[in-house]
Amino acid sequence: MNRFKTSKFKNTTPKIAKKDGWISNIRGGSFSCQGNHIKASSKLVAFNTEQAGGGMLGVTSVKSGSDGQWTVTQVSCHSDLVTDMDFSPFDENLLVTCSADETVKLWRLCDPEQEQPGSPELTLNPGKGRLEVVHFHPTSTGLLAVGTTKSPLIWDTGCQDAPLAVLEEHGDQLQSVSWKQDGSLLASSCKDKMLRVFDPRAQLSPVQSAKSLQNNKDSRILWTKDDFLVTTGFDMMRSREVRLWDSRKLSSSVGSASFGTSSGSLIPLFDDDTGLLLLAGMGDTVIDCFEISSFEPFLTQVSHCLTDSSTRGVAVVPKLALDVLSCEVVRVLQLTDSCIVPISYQVPRKHSGQEFHDDLYPDTAGTTPAMSAEEWWQGGNKQVEKVSLHPDKRPKPKAPSAKQTPAKKELTSRGSKEDPARGCSTSSSPLSTPSSSAAPSRSPSSTSGLSSGFVPSPSPSQSAKAIHSMLGPTSKFRHIQGVVMHRDTHITNIRNLNLTTPGECDGFCTNSQRVAVPLAISGGQISICERSQPGRQPDTSLPTIQNSANVADFAWDPFDNHRLAVAGEDAKIRVWQVPEGGLKETLTEPELIVQGHTEKIYSIKFHPLARDLLASSSYDLTVRLWNLEDGEQVKLLTGHEDQVFGMAWSPDGKLLATVCKDGKVRIYDPRKSTTPMHEGPGPEGHRGARVVWVCDGKYLLVSGFDSRSERTLYLYSANSISSGAISSASVNVSPSTLIPFYDPDTSVVILTGKGDTRVYIYEVIPEEPYFIECSSFNASEPHKGLAFLPKTECNIRDVEIDVALMLTKTAIEPVAFRVPRVKKEFFQDDVYPDTAVWWEPALTASAWLSGMDGRHRKISLKPKDMTPVSEAPKETPVRKYLPSSVYLEEKTDEQKKEELLSAMVAKLGNMDDPLPQDSFQGVDEDEWDD
Repeated sequence: MNRFKTSKFKNTTPKIAKKDGWISNIRGGSFSCQGNHIKASSKLVAFNTEQAGGGMLGVTSVKSGSDGQWTVTQVSCHSDLVTDMDFSPFDENLLVTCSADETVKLWRLCDPEQEQPGSPELTLNPGKGRLEVVHFHPTSTGLLAVGTTKSPLIWDTGCQDAPLAVLEEHGDQLQSVSWKQDGSLLASSCKDKMLRVFDPRAQLSPVQSAKSLQNNKDSRILWTKDDFLVTTGFDMMRSREVRLWDSRKLSSSVGSASFGTSSGSLIPLFDDDTGLLLLAGMGDTVIDCFEISSFEPFLTQVSHCLTDSSTRGVAVVPKLALDVLSCEVVRVLQLTDSCIVPISYQVPRKHSGQEFHDDLYPDTAGTTPAMSAEEWWQGGNKQVEKVSLHPDKRPKPKAPSAKQTPAKKELTSRGSKEDPARGCSTSSSPLSTPSSSAAPSRSPSSTSGLSSGFVPSPSPSQSAKAIHSMLGPTSKFRHIQGVVMHRDTHITNIRNLNLTTPGECDGFCTNSQRVAVPLAISGGQISICERSQPGRQPDTSLPTIQNSANVADFAWDPFDNHRLAVAGEDAKIRVWQVPEGGLKETLTEPELIVQGHTEKIYSIKFHPLARDLLASSSYDLTVRLWNLEDGEQVKLLTGHEDQVFGMAWSPDGKLLATVCKDGKVRIYDPRKSTTPMHEGPGPEGHRGARVVWVCDGKYLLVSGFDSRSERTLYLYSANSISSGAISSASVNVSPSTLIPFYDPDTSVVILTGKGDTRVYIYEVIPEEPYFIECSSFNASEPHKGLAFLPKTECNIRDVEIDVALMLTKTAIEPVAFRVPRVKKEFFQDDVYPDTAVWWEPALTASAWLSGMDGRHRKISLKPKDMTPVSEAPKETPVRKYLPSSVYLEEKTDEQKKEELLSAMVAKLGNMDDPLPQDSFQGVDEDEWDD
């Protein structure tokens, strides 16, 4: 897209089909291979499943059956994992697969309602070990590119004995290959960080190559428009990235975009007709759309689609299967653990659903091959004939014939025959193939075009309640924005920062006046930064707190901004008193030392209501409560069988919840029993977890890992945790535990992990769907974590609902989370209920231990000079558009010409009027002679 020309696809919008338009009851696999895990023709969909160790594929149809349901069946393809698959561009039933069992097989699939073939039409045995990728040639029939461990092969299926060409061996594992659209060149990416471009008919060595990739982790390569290549992979900082290359000059990329840190590889999909590039990360819940141009800017982001489930694979549906009357330009099929989700990308148009917009749909490649494999190998460069996508001009589907075409003869194997009535091959000795059908589900065409957009159908007017029930609940915080505040508020040049604190520690802590950060200096030293003194810290050493032992966890007393409790690896808790105005000299003597644990401490938590009450967990598998008034242990809680990952006090201060490595979530009532009152199953993964109370203490939110090591959020009912989580939400794949912060005023939970660049935001509600995903915040560089400030630090006039401090490698940066609103001059009382004054104690530790309960008082955040938005005067609605009669009125060409001329004359003005300079006072004629 050039800078002076607006793209017609810039407003392309993704629309996720409603749940009754999903293909459900499947078992998608999650395997380590280079394929996309799902492929589609204009008729069928094939995808990896977890049955038979990945050697079995699931097959279903793009469109639902006449009863509005999808049928899902299975095909037993290989004795080992199916690593990649591809549908022929010229035969919607012909599928090629490759596998870790070192074979390539071609299958002629039937409709899912029919029995699938028990044996392939063709089997190739390259004999070069595990096969990673396979692709049909885009212009020639019966021609394949097969990727072995270290070299690509070009194979004519008519000659089963040996490939046409074995291209030059790569220096390491081959990761991806891609044909150019005209079929002349083949590109590859490799673990040796090299990009190579081959002309297989000219030479076996690459015609272009360069060491262009920055990381040897999983990469993908794809030809796009003209001579451009796109690659996805990881940079030197292990952040995922996409780069655009000119294939004639691979030494440097022409454009790039970064996507933050995550271990899942990015799968690229490209539509040649529109120039749209779609990127989906394995394990992610996001699909990004970019437009690729031959001019600057080469990469332009179009949309950012949040999906309901984590991605296991993605595929694009061929253009001939799109709903062109609804202005659908791309359709993506997202493979998840249990379903296939169609996502329709549509261009908003005025008469969408009624007219064919030919400017959106240039003629596209048809389904008739341009030449045979032999013709291509002899130097042919014929291109596939293009066809129109106009519904009235599309080529009619070919009637099934009993006679095989020459191309089909090439693919027919011994012992199989063609059944013209069923349109698929049957073997003389078919293998028994297990099959199953999906549960009843409705077709996208039977749903309203409001969310699916696949088939236009007029929908009657519905009440707001009906629409709400159809679309589900929405969040007023869904467009929340994270904004890093001005550099003047940053604390920079923090030296010797400790970036390796234990997983149970938040990394740093703050209150309204000061920040405590651990230093990587012997003796467990902690630096104290005053928030009232932002700016660059001096290069010289500053006064610190010397804890004597390495820091395991630390926390500010919520009721005393000068008091810091530090848990050390020597099983002691030291309480320090920071003087007014900050540290003037190094502190070496704590105010109090409490000791009782027999092994290293995991974490500490102050009581939310009672002053001087502190809980701690330790490697000795106990949780202990301390009264800091006298430094004595007051309670010892037992029942844990392994490491305690995290603990949290309930909002009313009565209960204590823990999540443990033994796979259990427990709730204690410390004043009544030393053993848990409730116990239930926790996260399946054992890499770490956190727990926090939500929804007025009625639910527990646990962030942890599932059995696939994917970061997941679990929601438990506090009264019935023994029955397990009532809901869960997969986030992504990453090694660090998500640390949650819950805002009780808005019911918004903000999560991020150490070393992440992305901050996830959800609204938690006590009804389905329980988790409502909101916009996320992406930092410019990896951060250590977030620490949140009291509500009084929020700028109410900018509709800030939370303010946090973000710790990076050398700086502390404030981040404000704002809700976009139109009438900012009013107090937004719908997002600012009265807030609890949690920085004031409600009772003492002794009173709480004696059985008393307390409650924080609440205050209003409304400034005195602001009026609540609920009391704002109602404005008379202004008509934004002219009546429809104006638009429907037809004007003749003469009328239009007359209006245009009148408008031009009106701009020029009256020619008889005097010019402005005529009224100026000048020099008389007789004065010139003087």
